[in-house]
Amino acid sequence: MGGQACILYGAAEFSRDIDLAVLADEQNLARLRAALDELQAATVFVPPLGAEVLRRGHACHFRSARADTKGLRIDVMSVLHGCEPFEALWRRRRTLSLGGVGRVHVLALEDLVLAKKTQRDKDWPMLRRLVEADYHGRSPRPSRDRIAFWLREVRTSDLLIDLCRQYRATARRLAAVRPALTSAILGDRAGVERALLTEQEAARASDRVYWVPIRAELARWKRRA
Repeated sequence: MGGQACILYGAAEFSRDIDLAVLADEQNLARLRAALDELQAATVFVPPLGAEVLRRGHACHFRSARADTKGLRIDVMSVLHGCEPFEALWRRRRTLSLGGVGRVHVLALEDLVLAKKTQRDKDWPMLRRLVEADYHGRSPRPSRDRIAFWLREVRTSDLLIDLCRQYRATARRLAAVRPALTSAILGDRAGVERALLTEQEAARASDRVYWVPIRAELARWKRRA
C-alpha cells in the first residue's frame, strides 16, 4: 500500500519508504519479524510490533540497516481507516509480477483510493491521479463495476461531467450517494467543484477524528518509554 503501490498503478510518486498492510496474527507476524531481521531493521519510535497493537489501528515503524537497503523506512499496519478488515483486502488484492523481484501483492485500487482519503494534503492529488490513470488506461468495453468506481471516485470536474454524459443511467443511480454527480449530470462545473471540496473536507475531518484516540495512546506510550 502507500506510495510504492501508487507507482505500480501508474500514478507516479517518489517514495523513500514502503508501507505494508499485514494480517495481524502471531504466525504471520513471526514471518514478518524474520524478514525484518534479514533487513537488519530496527524499531523507530513506538509502539513495538504486536498483533494487538496493529489491531488497535497503530502503525509500527522500522528502518533497515542492511547495506543494500540502508535507511529504508518500513511502515506496517493492519487496520486502515475507511477500509474493510484485512481479510477482505487480501481477497481483493492485485498480484503483479516484477522483473528481478517476483510476485508482489498490492492493495486493490479501490481500497488504495479509500486508504488515501486522509487529512494529509499530499494524498488528495495522488488519489486523483490514481483514479484518472485507471480511467485513461481503460479497456474499450469497461465493466459496470469499473464505470461505477470512476463515477464514485473521479475528482476532476470536467472528467466527472463527461463520465455522466457517457453513463447517465449509472450516474443517476449513484447520485443518491454522491451529490457531486447531481451537479455533474446537469453540467454544472462550479457545483461539481463545490461538492468535491465538501467531500474532501468531510473525509479529512473524519480522518482527524479517527486518529485522536490512537494518537493519545501513542503519546502515553512515548511518555512511558
